[in-house]
Amino acid sequence: MGEVKVIGAITTQFCTRVEWALKLKGVEYEYIEEDVRNKSPTLLKLNPVHKKVPVLVHDDKPIVESLIILEYIDETWKANPLLPQDPYERAIARFWAKFADEKCVWGAWGACKAEGEEKEKAIQCAQESLAFLEKHIEGKKFFGGEEIGFMDLVVGWIPLWLGSMEEAGNMKLLEAEKFPFLHEWAENFIQIPLIKECLPPREKLTNYFQATLNYLRSLANNKP
Repeated sequence: MGEVKVIGAITTQFCTRVEWALKLKGVEYEYIEEDVRNKSPTLLKLNPVHKKVPVLVHDDKPIVESLIILEYIDETWKANPLLPQDPYERAIARFWAKFADEKCVWGAWGACKAEGEEKEKAIQCAQESLAFLEKHIEGKKFFGGEEIGFMDLVVGWIPLWLGSMEEAGNMKLLEAEKFPFLHEWAENFIQIPLIKECLPPREKLTNYFQATLNYLRSLANNKP
């Protein structure tokens, strides 16, 4: 099926989900670490529009944007399907994946970096988005049923990345009492060997988020 490369960054959950998908499919690939703060000519050539990771390179052809990459992987390698076969169920999975990326990821980051009076409001907003995922996972082992699927990979950032955001931002979003089903899913998901082997060190992630917060706040403080 041709040579496969993943250009990514260890601190970015959007890259890890691509690695998870390839491992679930049994696809061998070369991983190339990218410095997102000093972008290489290779990255700029392969993704000239957004200039960001991840990039999947298959047979020298680049595919960008993690959700699009996941669908490409699913359509190219048929073993262990990620998306449901039913068209309606596939549409629903795509909807929730888009919601999770646009509302949950950025809602959590917004709460992480918020300060002062805005902090509590941002936390409440982020938890409102997580509440939809809580309802979606209720009564199920994985978001797609009994096997890991598309949506699990999309929200796979929650067990580790969210915890690091909480630590860096001095907050708590995923309270076990408030989100029992999502919390249980997260605890189970992160213990799966295939999932665990791609995870970056918790300390590295927390330091990354803290450094990013410090940088953003220094920019804000130095504005004229």
